[in-house]
Amino acid sequence: MQHCRARLTVALGLLILGPVQAGLAAQDTTSVAIDSSAANSVAADTTPPPQREAVVAPMRDTTFTVDRVMAIVGNRPVLASQVEEEIFSREAQGAKLPTSPEGIEAVRQQIVGSIIDEELLVQQAQRDTAIKVTDEEVASGVEEHVKKVRANFTSEVDYRAELQKAGFQTPEEYRRWLSDQQRRAAFQNRLIEKLREGGKLKAVSPTEKEMRQFFDEQRASLGSQPATLSFRQIVISPKPSPEAKARTKAQADSIVLELRRGADFATAARRFSQDPGSKEQGGSLNWFRRGVMVPEFERVAFGLKPGVVSDPVESPFGYHIIQVERAQPAEVQARHILLVPEIDSAHVDTARTTAEAVRKALAAGARFDSLQRLYHDPSAEREADNVPITKLPENYAKVIGTADSGTVVPVFTLPAGAREQFVVLQVTGRRPAGEIKYEDVRDRIRDQLGQQLAIRRYLDRLRKATYVEIRS
Repeated sequence: MQHCRARLTVALGLLILGPVQAGLAAQDTTSVAIDSSAANSVAADTTPPPQREAVVAPMRDTTFTVDRVMAIVGNRPVLASQVEEEIFSREAQGAKLPTSPEGIEAVRQQIVGSIIDEELLVQQAQRDTAIKVTDEEVASGVEEHVKKVRANFTSEVDYRAELQKAGFQTPEEYRRWLSDQQRRAAFQNRLIEKLREGGKLKAVSPTEKEMRQFFDEQRASLGSQPATLSFRQIVISPKPSPEAKARTKAQADSIVLELRRGADFATAARRFSQDPGSKEQGGSLNWFRRGVMVPEFERVAFGLKPGVVSDPVESPFGYHIIQVERAQPAEVQARHILLVPEIDSAHVDTARTTAEAVRKALAAGARFDSLQRLYHDPSAEREADNVPITKLPENYAKVIGTADSGTVVPVFTLPAGAREQFVVLQVTGRRPAGEIKYEDVRDRIRDQLGQQLAIRRYLDRLRKATYVEIRS
């Protein structure tokens, strides 16, 4: 049964993406998700999420007297049970599959091709000695998944029952399966990331005809475009006094000194850090890539050797003490301690007064871009395009209301840890609900299809260099 479960990605709400899917995940309701096995389909899930994620059991008898080899990749077989399990998975998710024998056979062959592609990437990554996936990294990912899934069930009995419906006799067996999936996905993603960073996986520019065909073939599955809102903003944050910054910097220096003398970083983070997202985890940020953290933080984190404790690093959030635990070419695993300078009420009042003055300047005809360059907190987003109105944060929705494009709404506040931020916001567009048009997703289709075609070319080269046999 181990091979039968290799494709059961819907079980227990699990979402483990291969390199193609992970790199092309949709970001909004107008985005297009590309299947890893073909460059000629568009899909978007518009089904509302269930109240509780549950295991989806196969809809047919999955007992096989003899497991047939459908293909061989290198020295690894692709089994019929893997293919059948993927078919059962698709049916359980509500996919409409062909009813004719010819149609079902075409689906099987497409699934075989997809499994071959995954195996080619995994084997290539494993041959690259620079690509490493540690047991600790896999265990951390598995633990995170298990916690999320277990939280969906009110009792251990219900949880185990759902596991058994998916074919797992014990939670330990489920963890072993998860570990295998996590490791394989990590190998694929690391390989794709390395190729992109090395300039060996450049996007291919699709033609307009290819993009339109791509869109037309799956138009019906895209659903409708929800009502959306676009805006730009100036986020003004209270600034600490020079004296407060000096006190915090001195505290950070003393903590660094103790850490370099041998104090435990995780213990110090739990005691001193003011980052609520990582404090209780001993300052752990897990693995992250470039472009995720603020520039000041990344410049130091990606230059540190594992185990070294950094000097205090100032960012818009405060002072960070950073320790890299492990490093890969494209990402690092690190911990940090964040110390935030105290901001007194006088500086909060100053920020509020500044925000009101900025709004008045806009009403008098000042240029938004100019004021944004002068006053905007660089750690905050500058603008947002086509955000579904139902997904606006409460602070935003309450103030924006039904404001039309061009309106500068009243100044409002955002909670930001121990301080408040003040927002000056201008609505730049509204779009009513309606059918998704090609123009709505054209740019995303170009980007995603271009990446997909590049991966397809690379896979074609791997196939030529690897023994691949497809059996009828």
